[in-house]
Amino acid sequence: MLTSSRAVRVAIVVALTTILVSCTFTKFAYNQADTVMAWMADDYFDLDVQQKADFQKRFDRFYAWHRYEQLPGYAQFMKTARTRMQDGVSREDVMWFVDGLRSRTRAAARQAAPEAAPLLATLTPAQIENLQRKWDKENRKYVKERKVNGTGDERYEAEGKRIVKQLKEWLAPLTSEQEQRVMALMRELPQLEQERYAERIRRQKEFLAVLAQRNDDPQRFAARVTDWMVNWEKGRSADYQRQLDASWQKRADLFMAVDRMMTPEQRTASLQKIESYANDFTQLAKR
Repeated sequence: MLTSSRAVRVAIVVALTTILVSCTFTKFAYNQADTVMAWMADDYFDLDVQQKADFQKRFDRFYAWHRYEQLPGYAQFMKTARTRMQDGVSREDVMWFVDGLRSRTRAAARQAAPEAAPLLATLTPAQIENLQRKWDKENRKYVKERKVNGTGDERYEAEGKRIVKQLKEWLAPLTSEQEQRVMALMRELPQLEQERYAERIRRQKEFLAVLAQRNDDPQRFAARVTDWMVNWEKGRSADYQRQLDASWQKRADLFMAVDRMMTPEQRTASLQKIESYANDFTQLAKR
């Protein structure tokens, strides 16, 4: 229901957490996280040999912490989600799940920050320029795929397709009639794509401002990195935060409506999928 994309998918500090808190999760992906994250870090920053070795050492520590100290809690979280969903989904259930994902993302970010900061402090101006070029490319893709500059109908259609895809991945395959109903329900959600894009740009600018202080006192720089990673709401306008809160209440209504339209077979399949996530987390946490 909630993807880590909504938070902060920029730079190495997020690369340290993205795959580890994603809903679209497999054991294979988790076991390959070190390779994937090393590739992402290099893609963003064009790391030199020493930086690559430093990244691997730091990521390995974070990875071990996450596997052995966090995944057991993830497993219990999914088991509780299955129990809550068994007899139907309420607004409280939806918001409980969203808050649970947020808190786990925040915990991972807080743990990753002290590992990320010393590596970020070694970045050269050329490597930061590489990051900006990467962002420019991703931002153009974001605008195109989410129809940020398109019509209202185009934005509704694009977001509706994303929601249908997430529901299929997270819960169970939908019938064509159910998909059409979801697309119709999407039109009751407030359109915030332009505001989300502005927030994305704001976060990127904040991160560059943090990097500009990388030659400062190491403790102060680490504190700035931690603050940026952990407190992603900081700096939002009060108006935008109110819009987000209202949007999530509407999304809760949508998820409740989807829950009511599920067949017994779909509910069983959804519960089995959630249980499989819990089992995967348990298996991965074994030493």
